[in-house]
Amino acid sequence: MPSQSPAPAVSLRRSPFGTAPGGAAVACWTLDSGTGVRAEVLDHGATLRGLHVPDPAGRTEDVVLGLPALADYLADQPYLGAVVGRYANRIAYGRFTLDGQAHLIPPNDRGHALHGGPDGFHRRVWQAAPAADNGPDTAALRLTLHSPDGDMGFPGALDVEVVYRLTAAGTLSVDYRARADRATHVNLTNHAYFNLAGAGRGDILGHTLRLDSDGYLPVTAEAVPLGPVAPTAGTAFDFGRARTIGERIGDRDRQLADAGGYDHCWTLAAPEPGGAPRRAARLDDPGSGRRMEVWTTEPGIQVYTGNALDGSLTGPAGRPYPRHGAVCLETQHFPDSPNRPQYPATVLRPGEVYVSRTEFRFPHLGAPSTAAAVADGSSEASRADGSDA
Repeated sequence: MPSQSPAPAVSLRRSPFGTAPGGAAVACWTLDSGTGVRAEVLDHGATLRGLHVPDPAGRTEDVVLGLPALADYLADQPYLGAVVGRYANRIAYGRFTLDGQAHLIPPNDRGHALHGGPDGFHRRVWQAAPAADNGPDTAALRLTLHSPDGDMGFPGALDVEVVYRLTAAGTLSVDYRARADRATHVNLTNHAYFNLAGAGRGDILGHTLRLDSDGYLPVTAEAVPLGPVAPTAGTAFDFGRARTIGERIGDRDRQLADAGGYDHCWTLAAPEPGGAPRRAARLDDPGSGRRMEVWTTEPGIQVYTGNALDGSLTGPAGRPYPRHGAVCLETQHFPDSPNRPQYPATVLRPGEVYVSRTEFRFPHLGAPSTAAAVADGSSEASRADGSDA
């Protein structure tokens, strides 16, 4: 009898990527499904540098915007692929009061604090090593970071863990965990820019997007929420059915004009029982046939259509990134929650564990969830004890 070919092996490997200021060595870790999907993660910024995904015919493209060298990441660039924190999105004027004490985060975006301030987690070199469950069925990379008390003005020392997992079926998941020794605010996300046609292959205005949401947060001209959730029905923000991103991006709507496109947080339904991820978004590229679903435990998703991209950044393949050249689908809590008691709380107190999970699934490849393979409890709700505060 003819011998059967061995199953493709899932693998994790490390290669040097340069030296950061201060002398820390930076590595690029490659998570390979063995079946066509391959992710590249830098320990600088816990950054998703690349995500190579086949189309239905087996042709592979990198669908995440990345940069050629470490120097490009150290320069001024729009958080490409980074884990941002301690607080993703904006805190109005960089100010909040917690337990009666005022705190100031250095403003870095039109007078407001964005993504944890100017020296946020995206600029740090994380400690990286294979995760405990790295093995023949799942490539798993664990990155950790210690953020000291007072870091960027935030109270309390915070220990953060991010685990990237890629299965043989092609699902990429990102699990976040954090503990603090003092009450603080935590809101973490990955700032990957997606173009399912391939990074640098035109804009994403022809991609179709569906959001599992019927509400969003209108914002000021400085991208800070105005207040309550607004219904999307009948507006340019209604993606309750799949339609192209470009269909109404040019509408005469002040929300779109101020942002130059979409840069808003959509609100999601309550989490599944037990805190399992539920679908937040589906993105399709009709040209390539690639489809991506985003599943998460988070209450919101920020959609940003690369409005500030202008062709000045060029990817590893030498292709420039034009305006609207990608879309970010950032799963997270709501912007400015530290100042909005009506929003889902982002307070983390001593003895609690911040837990969050996001999955990127590719249905055209038949990729299922990785949740069943996770044995460390990282598919729980956003607080391990089930509380909001």
